[in-house]
Amino acid sequence: MEASANTRIIAASTAEVYGWQPKGPISEGAKLNSSSPYAVSKAAADAYLQMAMKVYGLKATILRCNNTYGRVHEKGFLAEYAISSMLANLPVYVGAPSHVRDYMFVDDHVSAYVQALTNEKANGEVYNVSPGNPISNIDLAKKIAEMTSFNGRIVEGSYPPGYPMRPTAWDTDYIVLKNEKIRSHLGWEPSVSLDEGLRRTVNSWKSA
Repeated sequence: MEASANTRIIAASTAEVYGWQPKGPISEGAKLNSSSPYAVSKAAADAYLQMAMKVYGLKATILRCNNTYGRVHEKGFLAEYAISSMLANLPVYVGAPSHVRDYMFVDDHVSAYVQALTNEKANGEVYNVSPGNPISNIDLAKKIAEMTSFNGRIVEGSYPPGYPMRPTAWDTDYIVLKNEKIRSHLGWEPSVSLDEGLRRTVNSWKSA
């Protein structure tokens, strides 16, 4: 089946494609320097789409999003893992405690996709999607501990028993994105603060 003239790809890339960078917020024009197999696969898809947009006129938009949280019944991400473990009074392992990320609530993540999909100005563009509230992994865990009244162990510097091998060299210590482009082009704005988003997620896990 042929795509209609209005068909456009919205590509789910990731902040991890930037990999090793000088410390500071990263713009869309930064050279991709991926530091994990996952990030390399995403960077390859980015490069292919950008080629196809230029050479074949493919209609597409690439969104590079920072870490998202707000899931329920999914413990494979730091915020949800910490919340579910703390509510169960289990030890929490924070493998890269000093590393900084910009955690974004799922509603803001979804709204960025909707705005990119419904705004023709997004065609052919690459956007960072980031809320602008960077925090270290250990400070995130401590914030969740306060919200869940957790008094158990937080183990810094090691991953949970049985966690897939993840060399620390993969974990770039600072991934925070500039978001001015998507704000100015599409009018996207993050609407949920980190504290509010974490409270919503904690409450969702409590009632799950």
